[in-house]
Amino acid sequence: MEPDLPTRPLGFLVGDIARLLRRRFEKALAEADTGLTVGEARTLAFVEHYPDQRQGALAERFGVEPMTMCGFLDRLEAAGLVARRPDPSDRRAKLVALTAAAEPVLDRIHAEGLAIRRAALAGMSRPEMDAVYALLERMHANLHASPDPASDPASDQTPDQSDRA
Repeated sequence: MEPDLPTRPLGFLVGDIARLLRRRFEKALAEADTGLTVGEARTLAFVEHYPDQRQGALAERFGVEPMTMCGFLDRLEAAGLVARRPDPSDRRAKLVALTAAAEPVLDRIHAEGLAIRRAALAGMSRPEMDAVYALLERMHANLHASPDPASDPASDQTPDQSDRA
């Protein structure tokens, strides 16, 4: 039997945490003097995490329009932090990779991210931290695996307040 769900909408809590983390990261990034905007810094980290991906695939993973990603990449390429090369399977497409110059910038970005994670997880034991990550990863997998009702035209039901994220 499925347990009763908490009454506080999960989307609000997760969204609020994400907003607070983003706000702290923006402030920390400005103080770290990387010369990058938050979007550029996140793009650089995405390229590190997903090397040799097409620009379109990076945009989709990042949750931005392809033209927005193109702008971020244009500025990162002009700064010498990424390089784009033709995709051997489709010369019209570009694959994105880090350059050696990106390493010290990423080191600063990672240091700021680590400090923020420490602040967010303050007062938690290692098992509690591991549990938080495991549960969030499970939620991520659940949402990835299940169909999105909003994209299903057969689902025209209006959820009541208890069904909202």
